[in-house]
Amino acid sequence: MLVKLYADAPNYKEVSSVVQALRDGAVIIYPTVTGYAYCCDALQPRAVEAICALKDIDPRKKSLSIMFAGLSEVSEYCKMNDRVFKFIKEHSGNYTFILPPAGSLPKLFKHRKEVGVRLALHPVGRLLLEELGNPLITSSLPIDEEEPEYATDPELVYERFGRQVALVVDGGMVHGGASTIVDCTVEPFEILRLGGGRIDAEEFIPEV
Repeated sequence: MLVKLYADAPNYKEVSSVVQALRDGAVIIYPTVTGYAYCCDALQPRAVEAICALKDIDPRKKSLSIMFAGLSEVSEYCKMNDRVFKFIKEHSGNYTFILPPAGSLPKLFKHRKEVGVRLALHPVGRLLLEELGNPLITSSLPIDEEEPEYATDPELVYERFGRQVALVVDGGMVHGGASTIVDCTVEPFEILRLGGGRIDAEEFIPEV
């Protein structure tokens, strides 16, 4: 099923149907600023396991990204000191922050020392997160670098991946591109990958 959602004039009947599917443990595809991606309610362990099966990854060994509606929600599920909180607050663009998980995440994360944290920038994704009230496990679609359109064009996304998931949310074309990954579990923070988020070198000087 392909569900069209427009953040500026959302059909709340459609929004409710998507949110209910997530609450029921469905895996769906939705738009993010880095491209369309698999997602599920982060508090639904079986749905998380289903995404891992789709990506052929072991969640005990590979870090999973969790999308949040805002910074206040991050503090409920991840451990942050004041420096980390301030850093994330000042970097609201296209970033993934590596943080230690808190005990409020499902048992699937119990033995993990870190998780990837993202703040929703795409308006449709943020709308779904706000309506759901829980964070979303988010994982990029498995595509070749030669075919980026299969992560940015919802019609093509549906054509290739639609049968794998309960539904695809069409939020329009997205630009795609990688996020900047910052490991905030070490001091000074460490850049693991440069992407869309801007980073200044002086920000990584450790505090004394």
